[in-house]
Amino acid sequence: MAVWAIANQKGGVGKSTTGINLGAALARLGLRVLLIDSDPQGNATSGLGIRPGDTPTVYDLLLADAPDLNTAILQTRQQGLSLIGATPALAGAEVELVGASEREYRLRRALAGVESQFDHVLIDCPPSLGLLTINALCAADAVFVPVQCEYLALEGLGHLVTTIDLVRRNLNQRLAIGGVLLTMFDGRTNLAQQVADEVRRHFPQTLETVIPRSIRLSEAPSHGRTIFEYAPQSTGAVAYSRAAAELQATAVGGSTTPTGAPVGART
Repeated sequence: MAVWAIANQKGGVGKSTTGINLGAALARLGLRVLLIDSDPQGNATSGLGIRPGDTPTVYDLLLADAPDLNTAILQTRQQGLSLIGATPALAGAEVELVGASEREYRLRRALAGVESQFDHVLIDCPPSLGLLTINALCAADAVFVPVQCEYLALEGLGHLVTTIDLVRRNLNQRLAIGGVLLTMFDGRTNLAQQVADEVRRHFPQTLETVIPRSIRLSEAPSHGRTIFEYAPQSTGAVAYSRAAAELQATAVGGSTTPTGAPVGART
């Protein structure tokens, strides 16, 4: 079971969109995928058209002394894709976990024992460095980083590398950057291509596939649908299918140390 934290400290880069559609694309390859919504905004949950109701959520798993992950798993319309949802109550976990024992490892503990049930676990992280993100990084084998093809995204990527290195040294020695995905790419602009070239120069883990700026990708979550349900022939659907094939072929592991620092980044 490969555990991926989908993380970027910068908001609006497509983390939830990537979690939903990459998870669905992997499931369409015949893999068993679990998507964990670790963001109090619950975008991955609502984007799949799911309301947790009385089902336990990520909040319950993090706060329970003996969590049973199986009680929180919800099935989506996409065969092979399961979800553990989030509600706004998850925001309170940041405060409630402060005094908890082994607070950084609560999610890792909840995942223990389900290795045989899934091929991939994708954790959709909030755009912050609180205990929710730290729990995801401690539970993960690797970080999958969506990067918006705009200049300011480079600085955020540099900060994330610093965070990953700190977590690896102090909390999770196996953590690595397993993949970087360029999102919201507009091939009509020189800036988008320059950002893509810069990211690839410093991060060899960057996927060849780029996710285009797409109205269909933006619309699909408002209908509670993956891009494969909403617009299966769209450029976004094709791109996420290709990204899933690349990710599946990517070995989990390696070094988080890039060949250099992005322009404007402080590492």
